[in-house]
Amino acid sequence: MGELLAALGGFLLSHMIPMRPRFRRPLEARLGTPGFLIGYSILSLAIIYWLAHAFKAAPFIQLWPWVEWAAWLPVLLMPLACVLIVAGASTRNPFSLGPGGAGYDPASPGIVSVTRHPLMWGLALWAGSHIPANGDVAGLLLFGLLLLLSLAGTWTLERARRRRYSEDDWQRLHRGTVNLPFAAFTRIDWRGIGWWRVLAGLLLYGLLLFAHQAIIGIAPPIFY
Repeated sequence: MGELLAALGGFLLSHMIPMRPRFRRPLEARLGTPGFLIGYSILSLAIIYWLAHAFKAAPFIQLWPWVEWAAWLPVLLMPLACVLIVAGASTRNPFSLGPGGAGYDPASPGIVSVTRHPLMWGLALWAGSHIPANGDVAGLLLFGLLLLLSLAGTWTLERARRRRYSEDDWQRLHRGTVNLPFAAFTRIDWRGIGWWRVLAGLLLYGLLLFAHQAIIGIAPPIFY
């Protein structure tokens, strides 16, 4: 359990410290923005690998009994989570994580018509759906932290992004969008989302589904 706590601490620090301007600006000045992003991505992947290894090695301390319906939650919710993650990571977005806001068109917002924070909500769905399915201390620590970070990120990221725009520009970009997915009866921009993003998200889901037992050691209930 000590290694898992250390990995969680490293994950938390790696996502908080580099995003603060007083740490990020000197790194970007030395490495350049592309160099910083590449280095940060490599660091994030290394810490995620460490986190997965520590989670598998952690002792099982049960908090609540396993029930079949809870095991089905990730199977049913992860397709939406994967589509949100893929679309969020590949869509121009002035509000949240992704390729950036340059070139964003409020008339064709794509996945931003569903939520201003598709990637963060995809991660929140992933983490939240896995908490009932695990029912142990390690699972609650790992997925609980990821869920809290994802939900808090929708607020902290938007607050940081708002500083880049004038009030008029922010209101123009902000109009017709929502934070909570599907919270408003707005028109979903399916054309802007693109069929290939939906397909790529479903392919990612299929990959995670079939690789789950090999990587995590637990087979999803669809294979029982």
